[in-house]
Amino acid sequence: MALWGDANSVTGVPNAPTAAYSITLKVSLDNIPGTLARFATAVGDAGGNIAAIPGFEAKGPNVVRDIDVHCRSETHAELIASKVAALEGVTVLDWWDRTFALHEGGKIEVLPLCSVGDADDLAMAYTPGVARVCLSIREDRSLSHRYTIKKNSVAIVSDGSAVLGLGNIGAFAAMPVMEGKALLFKEFGGVDGFPICLNTQDPEEIIETITHIAPTFGGINIEDIAAPACFEIEERLKATLPIPVFHDDQHGTAIVVLAALTNALRLVDKNIGAISAVISGMGAAGVAVGKILVDAGVGEVIGVDRIGAVYTGRGQQNKIKDGFAAITNPDRKIGTLADVLVGADVFIGVSAPNLIDAANLRLMARDPIVFALANPEPEIRPEIADGIAAVMATGRSDFPNQINNVLAFPGMFRGALDVCAHSITENMKVSAAQAIAACVPETELRADFVVPSVFDRTVAPLVAKAVADAAVQDGVASGQAVKHLPG
Repeated sequence: MALWGDANSVTGVPNAPTAAYSITLKVSLDNIPGTLARFATAVGDAGGNIAAIPGFEAKGPNVVRDIDVHCRSETHAELIASKVAALEGVTVLDWWDRTFALHEGGKIEVLPLCSVGDADDLAMAYTPGVARVCLSIREDRSLSHRYTIKKNSVAIVSDGSAVLGLGNIGAFAAMPVMEGKALLFKEFGGVDGFPICLNTQDPEEIIETITHIAPTFGGINIEDIAAPACFEIEERLKATLPIPVFHDDQHGTAIVVLAALTNALRLVDKNIGAISAVISGMGAAGVAVGKILVDAGVGEVIGVDRIGAVYTGRGQQNKIKDGFAAITNPDRKIGTLADVLVGADVFIGVSAPNLIDAANLRLMARDPIVFALANPEPEIRPEIADGIAAVMATGRSDFPNQINNVLAFPGMFRGALDVCAHSITENMKVSAAQAIAACVPETELRADFVVPSVFDRTVAPLVAKAVADAAVQDGVASGQAVKHLPG
């Protein structure tokens, strides 16, 4: 999912303006014919794009309005503001960066679910009435899912060591991303996400901290923690905590990849058990994608890192890659990415930009499926793959078929919380992928539409139901649905 980048990487159009660098100009315009036209011309000549002029109505000698303008960069925004300020009949009263304004004061807040208007309310919500609820939970901890925020809350925990597109920026700088994640949890799943950025990158300290705060939450979403530490942290927490632990960078990506692949295979008329899939990148996402493809029955999965194909006994592999090799590449194919791509049906990139070209795609099997998910620049750009790849997907919103985790994690946790699941199983992940795939109607399925839009409000409820049903089937559910999606 593209969260940032320069204008080229965000829009896919050279030098195109974008909302990521938009500004608001508070201007006073002389109410004389042509003033607004000169303003618009100046913005356009400077390479900007007017996005909105709310409630424009010319009355009196001057018109004061806030006008939103999309720019290419911070420097470009300053240039546009100066160009407009130099116009006759135009006075720039103020201007500001819309992105920073949106983040000012944070993007989420805590709201009460009950009022405290009199002594009776206080006696029930707090002392002395609250003591009765506390003592009930002391006798039966499962009641905390019913009588506290635990039933609908998820901790979004990061150490800021692998923030998408930015790398190791630390706990303080990672906070806006975790707040954004909480916003998406609430908007799409009705889940209360709490951003928790830890000022440590020691796996032992991270595990200890999460273990200590776990009683507050119904689930733990691990976010933007670098590999290989993220693997150990997740596995150890899963083994000890009685609530779902989910590393979204791994499993969210894997779920949406499987959903997109399911529909892509329908288009090219290939059986999942007979295909060969090559994954470039053996970090958190690549390993998880490989595992879910194996669980879904993909015939052959081959992972590739900087050295080449991953296989049993290769050497120069950590224990994560050794474990991955044990369930993939049964024929122990060797060689570079280009070598193992020959004859493959599917390419999935979660690695680095510009790794393959059209010549590589031409050596794949008929109707190759290409998921180039590196951000902000993919392993191969769609225009290069055009006419060769039968289905093309990226991690970006400016191209069709965006593989975006927001299609998965809100519904995943919604379903798990609804049935008080104590863990997330592989079946729950595969079921989530199947639900996402089903959101694209058979009559609308086409090469540029194999995954639903992130704004499709039918996705999260369907994912939640599929996950909840799978949790019950797998025996990891301990309760009935307790909350429903908004709207």
